[in-house]
Amino acid sequence: MPKNLEKARRDSFFNLYFTSTISIAVSLFMVGLVAFLLLWGNSAAKYTKENIVISLVLSDSTTNDDIQRIESYLKNAEFVLKYKYINKEEALAEYVADIGDNPVELLGYNPIKASFEVNLKAEFINNVFLKSLEKKFSNYTFVENVAYQKVMIADFNANIQKISAVLLLFSILLLAITVILINNTIRISIYSKRFVINTMKLVGAKAWFIRRPFLLRFVKNGLIASFLACFGLFGVGYYIQRMDFSLPLYDYRFFVPIIVVVFAVGFLVSFLAALFCINRYIRMKSGDLYFI
Repeated sequence: MPKNLEKARRDSFFNLYFTSTISIAVSLFMVGLVAFLLLWGNSAAKYTKENIVISLVLSDSTTNDDIQRIESYLKNAEFVLKYKYINKEEALAEYVADIGDNPVELLGYNPIKASFEVNLKAEFINNVFLKSLEKKFSNYTFVENVAYQKVMIADFNANIQKISAVLLLFSILLLAITVILINNTIRISIYSKRFVINTMKLVGAKAWFIRRPFLLRFVKNGLIASFLACFGLFGVGYYIQRMDFSLPLYDYRFFVPIIVVVFAVGFLVSFLAALFCINRYIRMKSGDLYFI
């Protein structure tokens, strides 16, 4: 009978910490998932912005010196991600490939203009900067037009701001819920050991001696839960990557912030929740343990 009782206690102890670890892992997974969505949304917005093309349409009277002049400017501009010069023949070939009709056969000459196709860095894709850039390029007499999708860019930036605000509020709310869930999970676990804590206190154990095994246990649980949560997030990233998204989900620069957030929350919340809860039972009188 004593052996069966001891085995039942060990099983109960194992199940308690196993359940608490899984509960913490699920909570941390949700925090990491929101961080994942925030970073992924930011990467998607950056990727989309950097693929928006600004076309500098050149007049037919543009000379080689003019082309070199504007190319030199684009090469040294801090806001330019990349650029490409398309001469009249290349522009005509692209037009024919897209439309299917060759205007030379109808008109007898090539009406398609040469141009520079410019991709800007993501932080410069906004209507205020683009208007100033359009005004600047209009000073070049050989630049006939600065073409870009003004309405689309304005709508895109407005939608990104709204989505980012919603995700940020949701992440703050979820983080608060996660802290509460982890705190409650740890409180329940330590509550079941309140009489053990009281017994250790009655036989003369110091407060730090009582705290140490519990803190080590729950910090260890928090780190294990963080590892499980990160493992789940890697699985989500792998699944999304297989859907042929072009975003670098397995770039270490993408996942490092998420891992740091998950492990930081897992460690800090587990440590602080266990510390506050253990201190409460250490300070509590023996008789009060029966009424909580």
